[in-house]
Amino acid sequence: MTVATVGVHIVDILARPIDHIPEGQDTVLVDQLRLTAAGSAAGTAVDLVKLGNAVVTMGAIGDDELGDFLLMVLAKRGVDTSFLVRRTGEQTAASILPIRPDGGRPSFHVPGANLSVTYADLDVAALRGVRAIHLGGMDVTFGLGDPAFFALLDEVRAAGTIVTMDLLSEMPDLLGMARAFLPHVDYVLPNESQALLMTGCTDIPEAAAALLGDGPRGVLITMGSEGSLVVTDAGSEHVPALKTDVVDTTGCGDAYCAGFLTGLLHDQDVLTAARWGTAAAARVATGLGSDAGLTDLDSTLRMLT
Repeated sequence: MTVATVGVHIVDILARPIDHIPEGQDTVLVDQLRLTAAGSAAGTAVDLVKLGNAVVTMGAIGDDELGDFLLMVLAKRGVDTSFLVRRTGEQTAASILPIRPDGGRPSFHVPGANLSVTYADLDVAALRGVRAIHLGGMDVTFGLGDPAFFALLDEVRAAGTIVTMDLLSEMPDLLGMARAFLPHVDYVLPNESQALLMTGCTDIPEAAAALLGDGPRGVLITMGSEGSLVVTDAGSEHVPALKTDVVDTTGCGDAYCAGFLTGLLHDQDVLTAARWGTAAAARVATGLGSDAGLTDLDSTLRMLT
């Protein structure tokens, strides 16, 4: 495997377009319904495969029908699920997402087995054998905030493995705890609200500087239609978003992470890799669900020309 994704695995149930929640037992007709593999580990894993990477994913799901579906769709997309743990009697994490006409959405979420992930659930030998590790949702899989896991991340980074980290929630207490991972990762990729909540700062550049001070090599803050801010010791630069017809913003952050990491694995510099991430996010925004619109690396990179 080239990349391991570690952390949050979710089944998304999406419907669009939804402009209101009906009263009582009224029915609203929609144009499209879809079930997808999602979450900061599972969704990113699917996108990484579409961009040409060989991917293994690790985390925990339930022994329910949603877990059966998640294993099936990940395998269909080409993700190695052999190290994904199933919890007897627990529910697989799931979200119901009514997508508004402008592509935004509220979320109805069950965290399920994601809350129970620990270092003991991970295959250390497999993690030592990949070129990159993406940590997805360490604010939710807080059981991975283990000194043994931090030591492993430090070990593989010293051997040349790239470690990136994305987040899931917008809960200040959980995001604050996730800062403990920052000395042990290379790049952290929060969205703008997560960066502010994580640091208590009042503006994006200040938040990026605070996160960079915790020890990663770079901080990439995604800002939706405003693009992203890339901050390293060499300075900061704004990377604009690409214009596209937005259908659904679900999974754009996961796609950005997948594109960015793919760029690094192709020996691109950080800013070029961020542009790869921007292109991947733009492709996903054109369809319903966390992997919609993303097909392969070549067509994604053509958006940059």
